[in-house]
Amino acid sequence: MTAAPPFPIRTECPPGSCVCERDALMQAPGGDVRILRLTREEERRLVQRLEGITSLADLRHMERRLFEQLGVRLTITPGPREVRSLRGLAILVHEQPGLCRKTRKAIPEAIKKAMEQRPQIAYDLLDEGGLFEGM
Repeated sequence: MTAAPPFPIRTECPPGSCVCERDALMQAPGGDVRILRLTREEERRLVQRLEGITSLADLRHMERRLFEQLGVRLTITPGPREVRSLRGLAILVHEQPGLCRKTRKAIPEAIKKAMEQRPQIAYDLLDEGGLFEGM
């Protein structure tokens, strides 16, 4: 087994409750262990921060920071069909070793909650591709 990273890491999920492959990631030589920095306490802080986003620029900033600090890839796009509500937006947290399935679910929920509170974020996201141009 390889040595533990030099920072506090997320505790293991109960056996059989998650498919995060945490142990395999820790044993893989050269594995990207940044995601293990996301302890349960840090996850709560991240969710609160995502729920508090105030603009599309803020959301894009968080998207970049998630990748830079944790290696988490997030994709937020209009769904393949027309968008009538927030359910029409596709918010995808890409799978990666070490990323808990609960976290993969909590991140999109937090972003949608922020968009419900501040609909302008969703409008600006839709307008990124020029949806409202010329109106």
